[in-house]
Amino acid sequence: MGQERINRKVADLIRIAICDDERAIREQLAELVKKQGADCQAELFATGDELLAAAAPMTVAGEKLFAATAPMAVAGKELLAAAASAGAGNRHFDIIFLDIQMEGRDGMETARALRGSDEQAVLIFVTAIKEYVFQAFDVGAFHYLIKPVSEQKFVEVFARARREAENRRKEEEPVLFIKGRKRNVTLRQKDIRYIESQSNKVVIHTERDEIEAWQSIQKLEGKLGSSFYRCHRGYLVNMAHIAEYSGSMIELDNGGRAYLSKEKYPGFVKAYMRYLEGGGAENV
Repeated sequence: MGQERINRKVADLIRIAICDDERAIREQLAELVKKQGADCQAELFATGDELLAAAAPMTVAGEKLFAATAPMAVAGKELLAAAASAGAGNRHFDIIFLDIQMEGRDGMETARALRGSDEQAVLIFVTAIKEYVFQAFDVGAFHYLIKPVSEQKFVEVFARARREAENRRKEEEPVLFIKGRKRNVTLRQKDIRYIESQSNKVVIHTERDEIEAWQSIQKLEGKLGSSFYRCHRGYLVNMAHIAEYSGSMIELDNGGRAYLSKEKYPGFVKAYMRYLEGGGAENV
């Protein structure tokens, strides 16, 4: 599997949290998640506090990082290795399965705390007592499952939750409007590989296209997200698409190359490591 394809698949992973104080339930749901496809990755938590610790951002030396990863259940060995190498512990979950009745911090309290920092996750409550589900919608729950969980019901609810999670992702995708020489284009930032400065214009390299624009690279740098790094006075790279680098060159996953200046090298290495630790391609 090529580097470009791996990066795309890592970015497209559906990240799922399963939080239940019953080990048998956690493992059952993890097995059901595996059956939904190789792009579904589940992380397991026994308490609400464990889930909150994993989901909450931490600040280290002024950079936003996240807590250490929890045990994973994922289909596809190569995809798992790619996710690990890209710092898959991003701690933003697309879908969360949350038990309501748990010792210590219960599911409702956990959900309220989660919503304080993440309104986008698709929340599904899991409970043995149907009456509790009416409280679930106060915290924006998408659906619920009644224990014992049947595979048929899980598949039905999961399919709907997955579609909803994908729709919410699309709504959040950052874009960049480019006024070009011959056309105006709106690009998804994650599709940009690198930007090259040429005299009084820039060339924006995507997977298969090159777009010329009469803008300065400095101006574009200010518009783009934290996944982009100015590796040279004439180059700006998207760290989500780096295939490899040396002391003087960065190669992107589409075969493109950007110069890496000697002065920028130490800062680039630090920024790239922080980027991977913070979630890698998932952030783009």
